[in-house]
Amino acid sequence: MSTLIEQPVEARLVAAAPRMPSIPAMLHYDRRDPFAVRMTFPAPATLEGVEVCWTFSRELLSAGLEGPEGHGDVRVRPYGYDRTVLEFHAPEGTAVVHVHSKDIRHFLQRSTELVPAGLEHLQVDLDHDLAELMRDAC
Repeated sequence: MSTLIEQPVEARLVAAAPRMPSIPAMLHYDRRDPFAVRMTFPAPATLEGVEVCWTFSRELLSAGLEGPEGHGDVRVRPYGYDRTVLEFHAPEGTAVVHVHSKDIRHFLQRSTELVPAGLEHLQVDLDHDLAELMRDAC
């Protein structure tokens, strides 16, 4: 059984211009890091010209489908009937994108089939992770 889910999504960048350009993005879920999801934007879609990856909690993404969530670098909220807004805050500025809610729901469904919500802790090997930390500290 695979330990990784990757799903391409179309993100619409909210900008000052009237037209919101579409940019490709990729949602990632890895059962080895069961509490987290990642959203990656390719180099051509970023101001820096390098791939940018944001990591945030699966719970934040799920809760943000129903109402505003997040107080830190990543914030998620529903927008209208079929869109979800993701805000990414960095020292360089803020990026705001719209993603089809159905795409996020599909991604979350696939991730919960891999690791059910509430059972993420069963995927974590704390003894192994602690041993890795101790080894790196020496």
